Amino acid sequence: MRRPMSRAAEHCCGLALLALGLLTATSCAPTPAPPPSVSATPARPTRTPPPQPTPIPTAARQASYPGLPLPAEQADFFAGSGVCAICHQSMLDEAGLDVSIDRAWRASMMAQSARDPYWQAAVQAETLRHPEQAEAIQEACARCHMPLAQVTLEQQGQSARVLGEQGLLDPDHPLHSLALDGVSCTLCHQIQEGALGFPESYNGGFEIDTETPAGERLIYGPYAVEPAQSDIMEITSGYLPTQGLYIIRSELCATCHTLYVESLDGSGVEFPEQVPYLEWYYSDFRSLRSCQDCHMPEAQGGVRIAITSPFPRAPFAQHTFAGGNAYMLGLLQTFAEELQVTASGEHLQQARERTLELLQEQTASLSFGALQLSGTRLTAEVRVENQAGHKLPTGFPARRAWLHFQVSDANGAIVFESGAVDAQGRIAGNDADLDPSQFEPHYLTIGQSDQVQIYEAVLRDSSGSVTTGLMQASGYLKDNRLLPSGLDPARALESIRPVGRTSEDPDFFGGEDSLQYAVDLGEASRPLTVTVELLFQSIGYRWAENLRGLEGVQIEQFLRFYDALPNAPVVLAAVSEEVGGP
Repeated sequence: MRRPMSRAAEHCCGLALLALGLLTATSCAPTPAPPPSVSATPARPTRTPPPQPTPIPTAARQASYPGLPLPAEQADFFAGSGVCAICHQSMLDEAGLDVSIDRAWRASMMAQSARDPYWQAAVQAETLRHPEQAEAIQEACARCHMPLAQVTLEQQGQSARVLGEQGLLDPDHPLHSLALDGVSCTLCHQIQEGALGFPESYNGGFEIDTETPAGERLIYGPYAVEPAQSDIMEITSGYLPTQGLYIIRSELCATCHTLYVESLDGSGVEFPEQVPYLEWYYSDFRSLRSCQDCHMPEAQGGVRIAITSPFPRAPFAQHTFAGGNAYMLGLLQTFAEELQVTASGEHLQQARERTLELLQEQTASLSFGALQLSGTRLTAEVRVENQAGHKLPTGFPARRAWLHFQVSDANGAIVFESGAVDAQGRIAGNDADLDPSQFEPHYLTIGQSDQVQIYEAVLRDSSGSVTTGLMQASGYLKDNRLLPSGLDPARALESIRPVGRTSEDPDFFGGEDSLQYAVDLGEASRPLTVTVELLFQSIGYRWAENLRGLEGVQIEQFLRFYDALPNAPVVLAAVSEEVGGP
């Protein structure tokens, strides 16, 4: 059964959306603090010389990586994904496409939740910043990133230590293999209906039956199962399949994608670190689509869901779990051999392509309103539409989206630009990328190249200073992430309302934002081409940079990978139009 979580143990479950970042108790939102005035603290030098740059494996080697076998351990409460994969493979839909569960899931960020190098580095950073709470932080983080191992250890009366010797990342730990199986089959399909959708189910509060002995445990799915098929599954897996229609509801995802964090800076304040489920709940999408509808798309027609299935089932939800973390999937593919990823290079490439398809085709759109050239002055109204069922971006607060606005003259030369990004992933003009104590405000109008509209969440500590430390955060200085359609801040929970200057912006509301650019272009040759892109990073520059100066194996590994693989943004949407022509 679900164990009660201590408040200390709730602190780090928020890193659970860091991996997927896709689906994300009410709490009072903190009172916005005044802009920070403290100066940046320089990173302390490391004690050892910097490592040599990490060479990137060739594309051919990345593609040929075969992947490792899925774990097939049978434990008291869970089985490794390899046990399920024996039967849930070689699955085709009516269009002849391979929709095998094992192939799709093993390359997803759900499967990689424990291997994710950024998550590992973030956990280590928090334990270094708060050593007195290190055990509770690791326990809570493991709840949603290493759930098979965490629940097992909890039932044994032990703490789920992630780092160091005899931590779950140590290959010698007896539960290492189950820990690295991530958010696996026998976790999600054993969650009880219980209090799903209620506050007690948030912060990793899913319920697992730990009373029924192995060999008699129920496993839930959307279909009714005939006795003969049930017997086969019970014999091969040790679980008795049972219909549980609640498994297709968003409330199942909400257990690890709704998190309130209590600050460890002494204030005792709780704040909504990530709440995609609540963003969805108060939007139009609540009556239109579930989390699974977007992130587990339907296959075409019926599918035989196991190699023993006598007939196809429909609808069948593909276990792709595409989200927003294209960068991490690329990093996992690039360094798959070193990270010992179970997915092959081909699987990871396909997962990244699915993620890019979701981001670029179903996430946002751009359009121009008024676009005028009067003498040397250009005015352009840009409309951004959020097509997602939650804020954009959502989930872990390292994510950011921004407008890249560019004007070119008749010869193709750039005469004005806002929001350019460099090879290190820094946004030109963004105060935060230059100074860790600052951040870029929300704009209603932009007239200078050092101003850029960034849709993001900026955390603050109890003194009002900017922070990227989850455990010392007590609220937001800024949250102008694009709202989903239908979300009315005045009627929604305070914890999902925007923070900052959006209250002064009449064009910022559920589903969209409009912004005006007004710039003097001098004697630039006509006609002019105005191009706008909405760019996205799953790890903002400052969030990675603030790890530097902290010493730890996981931190150093992530930074080595990060420095080797450019953090190029994804283009979510783009629009271009000519003005000033004959």
